[in-house]
Amino acid sequence: METPAHENLPTPAQQALDALAVNVEDQAALDTLAGSDVLVPVPDDAVDGEGADATTVALPVLEQPGGEPVVPVFTSEGEMADLLPFVSRYRLIPLGALAAQWPEGDLSLAIDGSSAHKLTLTSQGVRTLLVR
Repeated sequence: METPAHENLPTPAQQALDALAVNVEDQAALDTLAGSDVLVPVPDDAVDGEGADATTVALPVLEQPGGEPVVPVFTSEGEMADLLPFVSRYRLIPLGALAAQWPEGDLSLAIDGSSAHKLTLTSQGVRTLLVR
């Protein structure tokens, strides 16, 4: 069965990530990214109702090989399935809103971590580049 052509087209968020790979200071791409919704994985073992409050979200934190904690978010279900095939639930959240509530500390944000257009931002980068 063939994949419909429209499913292979990059989303505006993915196009913004591609632009940022060329120029990290591309303000139009940062604005597009901040205005885009991202998928925040919800672990399957999370208690139903946990994080159900619309004003808060439990951030999934992974340890990177160097020991740095990182929160993975994704621009599409396909990107999420590539990196976290065992996660079947997620919350759709505007990236700018997530950035506005980003916790203090050394928590990085990885967008589409397994793709060619991945972007990882430090906690300071999240707050300065994506808050809208």
